Amino acid sequence: MKERQLVLGLRPNLDQFILLAVNNAFVGTMVGLERTVLPMLGKQTFHLASLSLLLSFIVSFGVVKGALNLVAGKLADHWGRKPVLLLGWLLGIPVPLLVIFAPNWAWIVAANLLLGANQGFAWSMTVSSKVDLVGHQKRGLALGINEFSGYIGVALTSAFTGYLASQFGPRPVPFWFGEAVALVGFFMAWFLIRETLPYAKLEASLSKPSSQNAFLEDKLTLKQVVAKVSFRDRTLFSCSQAGLINKLSDTAVWGLVPILMAQEHFSIAIIGLVGSIYATSWGVLQLVSGAWSDRVGRKLPIALGQWVNGLGVALILFSHSLWLWIFSAFLMGMGTAFIYPVLLSAVGDAAHPGWRSSALGVYRMWRDGGYAIGGILLGFGADFFGLRQVFGVLAMLVMLSGLIVTFLMRETFHRA
Repeated sequence: MKERQLVLGLRPNLDQFILLAVNNAFVGTMVGLERTVLPMLGKQTFHLASLSLLLSFIVSFGVVKGALNLVAGKLADHWGRKPVLLLGWLLGIPVPLLVIFAPNWAWIVAANLLLGANQGFAWSMTVSSKVDLVGHQKRGLALGINEFSGYIGVALTSAFTGYLASQFGPRPVPFWFGEAVALVGFFMAWFLIRETLPYAKLEASLSKPSSQNAFLEDKLTLKQVVAKVSFRDRTLFSCSQAGLINKLSDTAVWGLVPILMAQEHFSIAIIGLVGSIYATSWGVLQLVSGAWSDRVGRKLPIALGQWVNGLGVALILFSHSLWLWIFSAFLMGMGTAFIYPVLLSAVGDAAHPGWRSSALGVYRMWRDGGYAIGGILLGFGADFFGLRQVFGVLAMLVMLSGLIVTFLMRETFHRA
């Protein structure tokens, strides 16, 4: 059989790119499965009174997902992308079953440990694989499509499971649907998706270092990459803090918005609809923001996105009517859409192909660690200061993050 010739770019790799996008939609479905249903399950089935205890399922998810984003990046540089993707799906298969048969809330927390592992490995690999395939010039567009597919999966499932829960109860019916998705995603990854690590090696071989020191950039240890992305490089630090703060607001939408809307006597189907609008605006507008950043650069969309997201969060302080809830959800989704694929693109720009997957893993460790930090801070904040008041503090944090990007981040995208 003739060996396949490797060519960087979206068009020559379109078949694999589409398969990866569809697979990531299934990865997103696994999260969307819980967006509407689990907070209601905690209140109605397990009778949790403490919001900090209720948000423990998001904390467990964030701790594991954040840590395994880092592990996934390093493993992918050594094992390849496909084995890590398959491992992620294997860890996701038991998640719906644990929720279906959970006798107490501890089982839900355990299920979310596995869900975090599923997302940390599987979503990370769809990101790395698409970056491998397209090369530098279309990175923003590629990651916009990747995040679009994942969050359309989140959006559609949030609405669909909200409907199922309103008709049949929070469990088991919504989670049998999730089990079917997990199995399809695993077998699709096994039989249809190819390894993309050789494309990253090809890009590294074509890279032209700008100085003699740049020849050493592909030899960084994981410890050096962690330090560089976390605090030593001001641009990568700006990206990491922006991603983390964004996940604080996403944690609030996931864990607190359903509870606040339920207190105002909105039905679970309407709560699912609002969650779907948030995820849909997030998902669809990433198609625009990723490509836009390939024209105007990365910094402007990131800073603007934090400000729009912060405005959406602030509106929750005044949201009582359904239309204001919808508008707030749309703004938060729009703001997140501006930054989400663009932050990944900026990290991809700033990192050498030899350690880029590890750098993306470190960035995603900080970003998704925001779930754990947000679950703790928002849960205790809501218990002590009130559910609605915590959104005011959160809005200020998101806008402060936008200022950090404005004054610290360097532009990373430069056309060849």
